[in-house]
This record gives sequence, structure tokens and C-alpha cells, in this order.
Amino acid sequence: MQAFAYQNPSSVADAVRAAAQEDAKLLAGGQSLLPSMKLGLAAPPALVDLGGIAELKGIKVEAGKVTIGAGTTHAAVAASAEVQKAIPALADLAGRIGDRQVRNRGTLGGSLANNDPAACYPAAVLGLGATVNTNQRSIAADDFFQGIYTTALKDNEIITSVSFPIPEKSGWQKFKQPASRFSIVGVFVSKGPAGVRVAVTGAGASGVFRATALEAKLAANWSAAALAGATVSAAELNSDLHGSAEYRAALIPVLAGRAVG
Repeated sequence: MQAFAYQNPSSVADAVRAAAQEDAKLLAGGQSLLPSMKLGLAAPPALVDLGGIAELKGIKVEAGKVTIGAGTTHAAVAASAEVQKAIPALADLAGRIGDRQVRNRGTLGGSLANNDPAACYPAAVLGLGATVNTNQRSIAADDFFQGIYTTALKDNEIITSVSFPIPEKSGWQKFKQPASRFSIVGVFVSKGPAGVRVAVTGAGASGVFRATALEAKLAANWSAAALAGATVSAAELNSDLHGSAEYRAALIPVLAGRAVG
């Protein structure tokens, strides 16, 4: 790993100023960036560490929504009694990300900004119709995810929190890759203020996406039985050493049915 400058700002405003230097990278939990640097796949000349910014951390439940600071770790979300009560599927998802070390270092904001095509949190954000709040604006989930490792974030725009509407019902199912524990296919379903939503991660060639055909079936009948015999096209899904596009297509309605319960 080559030498780099390091800054540890104490506020979002300071972080924005520090990030303005050429080619500087924001560091959240570091669970994606640091391994890339160790492998020589990334060599930023400067890192701006967001870990010391108190305003990016915390969980608040009010007015029918759960707002989670971008710097809140997966472990904190999983252990939160407030999240467990309001959106148990979200706590369940957070508790099954990676291993214990990853859950205690990785953050909500870091996961979303990185937008790995097999990450778990994008499915929850899209599946609940959440809003991603930044230092500049609020972005609807349907507008935030724009492709593999690509989001609506602009240069020097920092995720500050995510607001999740509390659903009437929700569920999460994940068929994981056993070594990395990323999703070969992960499905988050919900029925609530944003309607019926089914979000899929790990399967799409362009990253997380909504399975609208399954949403229509569940909107008519919220039950696992409604998805019996349902199919998903394999045309725009991934094929790799972990599974073909057809295999992933077959898994999606099965996992969605299990998530519905």
C-alpha cells in the first residue's frame, strides 16, 4: 500500500472541504476501500475519514419512519431495539451482513455509496422506498441507485442519513456466497406507505433492482401462495462461477415467497 495523506474531520462541513482536494477518497467503515488499496486496485493520494463525525451516527424513530445516520455500523442497526420493533426485517438484514468484524466496522452510508451489486443494504433501501439524505439534498431510493458501483451522488456529496418509512409488513431472505457472505441473490419485500415493493440484490447485471412482476402479484394477494409458479426473466441477470442467470432467476421468486412468509 502506497503512502497517502490522512485527514480526520470532526464535522460534515470539514469533511466536504477536505474531500475537495484532488482525488481524495472518503473513508467510512473501510470494508471495501482498504482491501482494494491493499491489493493495489486503488491508490488515492488522500483519505478523509468520516469515522469521527458524531452527527453521522445514531438511530431515531419518529413520525412513521426510522432515520439512521450514515456512520452507524451494521452491528448497531442489528442490535437496536428501536429498529427491531419498527422494522425487524431491517435489523435482521444488518445482522447477517458479512462477519462480526465487518458488522462492527462497516457502515450504512459506506455500503450505499459503494453500491456493490451484491450488497445487502441497497435491497433494504430500495425495498422499503427509503430516502437517502445528503449534505445537499434528499434522494428517493428509486433515483439513487444507477448501476454497478454507481449512484446519484455528486462529487463531494456525503450521505448523512437514510430515512426508512415503517412498513406494515416486510421480510428479508438471502442466499449467500458462503465465503464472502455477499448475496448470490437477496430479496427484500415490504408492504407499507410506499406500496408493495420487492427489491433484489446480487442477481442483476446492473445492480439492485425492483421485481415489478412479483410486486403486482403481492399487491393483489400478500402471501407466499401468490408467488407459486411465478417466474423472473433471466435476460438481464448475472452469470458467474456462483450461479447462472437462470439459477438466479429461479431463486428470486422462491426467496421472495420465503420473505413474505
